[in-house]
Amino acid sequence: MPNKIILYYGFAPVADPETLKLWQSTLCESLNLKGRILISRHGINGTLGGDMDDLKKYVKQTKQYPGFKKIDFKWSEGTGNDFPRLSVKVRDELVTFGASDEIEVNESGVINGGKHLTPEEVHQLVENRGDEVIFFDGRNSYEAKVGKFKNAVVPNVNTTKDFIAELESGKYDSLKSKPVVTYCTGGIRCEVLSAVMKKRGFQEVYQMSGGIVRYGEKFKDDGYWEGSLYTFDGRMTIDFSEKTHVIGKCDKCGAATKSFRNCADDYCHQLYLLCDACNSDPLNLACTHIQSETRDPEAVG
Repeated sequence: MPNKIILYYGFAPVADPETLKLWQSTLCESLNLKGRILISRHGINGTLGGDMDDLKKYVKQTKQYPGFKKIDFKWSEGTGNDFPRLSVKVRDELVTFGASDEIEVNESGVINGGKHLTPEEVHQLVENRGDEVIFFDGRNSYEAKVGKFKNAVVPNVNTTKDFIAELESGKYDSLKSKPVVTYCTGGIRCEVLSAVMKKRGFQEVYQMSGGIVRYGEKFKDDGYWEGSLYTFDGRMTIDFSEKTHVIGKCDKCGAATKSFRNCADDYCHQLYLLCDACNSDPLNLACTHIQSETRDPEAVG
């Protein structure tokens, strides 16, 4: 059977995260699945790789948990070597915005988050409101180097922890009365970001249902998205069609590239965007950060 990858999240009250962790660990191990799962009192967030039949069994079992029946599992092609191991952890937040006390959830999801829009509804909004619509990137800024929505606002953040200070800096106050469409890989970061933005005075906030993944499946490279999508697994990036335009530029020479490379220091999370020629020089992968937190390795959507 072919190898696949699933990306998913579900916001719902979890009374005992540690018990859920044990169940999820046991379930994944029994099915030989690898990847990352985060659990909190707000719900679950994961990306897993494995045999398609085994993943289908995982989906069926996970949907039986109260509140998780509505989870939208996003499927993509895998290689069988996309994740080195299985990691299931309990965290205070599913995505570390530092806003745990701000976020409230019920069985329907995040309370008072941005309005969900399907890819088609996003296009309708732009057709109706034109240049007034603002695309707001809810990811780490390095992800936008290889792909983003056209004319999107890309906040200067290295991790999701930076978003609240960035929003409170005043840089985006002029957007508070405009229609803002937040977007991220699979949608989870925008669930939190849109709620955080609304609490800080943004009046008309939307979030893209299913994130860039669902948008790319629908419109590929014929819509408002341009470039490649960064992924938190061994693939690093994916394209939505054979005509994807490379918008990334090599950090060293400026040549077109979509290839992220890991820092030579295994303990550093720094990523370099390098073309093949510059990647061949080991000096270009030398570590320039001490205990770097430039990349958020556990953000999976």
